[in-house]
Amino acid sequence: MSINSEHDTSANLQIGPTDLGMVRIYLEGDGIDLPMDFDPDEAEEIAEELRAAADAARLIASEASSGKSGKKKK
Repeated sequence: MSINSEHDTSANLQIGPTDLGMVRIYLEGDGIDLPMDFDPDEAEEIAEELRAAADAARLIASEASSGKSGKKKK
């Protein structure tokens, strides 16, 4: 499955600090129980990647709504 594949799977996402000074991203759903711990620097890198992806998604949505696909027609 790629990042652009749609599916009907649902899950809960929780993010917070642990008592050991780590940042935990916890994913829970049908057949999924995935705690992922990151040190604060790694968590900040992930946050930066999320912000960059959000900015890119906004640009894509904006171009799609204005009829600009970024593809040249032949």
